[in-house]
Order: sequence, then structure tokens, then C-alpha cells
Amino acid sequence: MKHYVAKFLKRLAVTLEFFISLMLALGIILLCLRMAVSMIHIPNLDVWPNYNDLLETCFNLIIGVELIRMMYYHTPNTVFEVLLFAIARQIIIDHSSVWSSLIGVCAIAVLFATRKYLFCEFDVADEIIFRASTRVKTVNKILGISIPHEQNETLLSVIEQKFLEYKIETGVGACVYFSDFGLRVAKMHEGKISRIEVIRSIH
Repeated sequence: MKHYVAKFLKRLAVTLEFFISLMLALGIILLCLRMAVSMIHIPNLDVWPNYNDLLETCFNLIIGVELIRMMYYHTPNTVFEVLLFAIARQIIIDHSSVWSSLIGVCAIAVLFATRKYLFCEFDVADEIIFRASTRVKTVNKILGISIPHEQNETLLSVIEQKFLEYKIETGVGACVYFSDFGLRVAKMHEGKISRIEVIRSIH
């Protein structure tokens, strides 16, 4: 029963995220159209009293677009971009004091340092599941990676060799990593590996 409730809540969360993203996207599209129509009246200053109002509206729309991406992709990189745009908007739009601008610049520097030194290369990755019996050369061709292998070797052979080499216990979730990709046991059937997940880093 607990399993079904958890599965239902997960699907409900995904559906709500999709609905919110859709509503936000529709709102942004309508605001973009409104802004485009308002450009006609700019010479008369009826709609946009000054440049700052236009700039603030554009920044708000950009942040909205980044929020949609964040809800859809669920990656640290999208969170980074939302925070970056939000801080940049605060610095450019708000001219309260030199100190607040300095703090904003320092915050951006901290964000970039965090991205460079604390993000794992596999924090931003795509994951594709293959049958364990799939030949490595086929996977390399599909994904454009270079899994080291012998002629006609399968993913199963490669991952089992690595498990022996690094003394890793075979089980669902067990991983081996290469330079820019990894292999993870996705599913086992009767004690044997049946599905292997290829985790490819996105740069």
C-alpha cells in the first residue's frame, strides 16, 4: 500500500509541476505579446515611462523562463542560472547603494566558484538504460562516447570486469566511472544483471 501511495504522490508532483510550468509559460507568452504591442506607444511614454521599467520587465520574463527550465530539467545547472539572473537583476535594476551592488557582485562570484569547484561533472547528466547484452560498439555509436572494449564485447562484460578490478559488489545501483561517463546497474533478474544505465556527463 505504501508503495502505491508513494508512486501516486510522485506522479501527482510531476503533474503539478507540469501544470505550473504550463501556466507560467502561458503567462510569459501573454506578457511578451503585451510588451511587444506596448512598444508602439514608447515614443509617447504612455506605457513605459522610462528605460528601467522596460529593463525590469524583460529581466522578470527571463527569470520566469529560467524557472520553467528549472522545474522541467531538475538539474543544479538550471538552479544556478535562475539565481544568477535573479542577482544580476537586483544589481542592474536596483541602484540603492554601492555596497549592495558590491554584495551582489560577490554573490555572483561565489556562484561561479561553487559551480566550478563544487559541482560534480555527473551532477548534470543524462541517463539512458540499455540491455546488459547490448554490444558496446552500438552504445558508443548511439551516444557518441568511447567505452573501452574488445571486439563484440557487451556492456555486461565491461561492467563485470570493472567490478572485479575495483572489487565492487554487484547489485542494483552499483557504479563504475570513466572520464566523462559512468555505468550503473539499473536492474537485476534472478541475481543477474539485466539492465545497465549509461550516465553521460553534459558539459
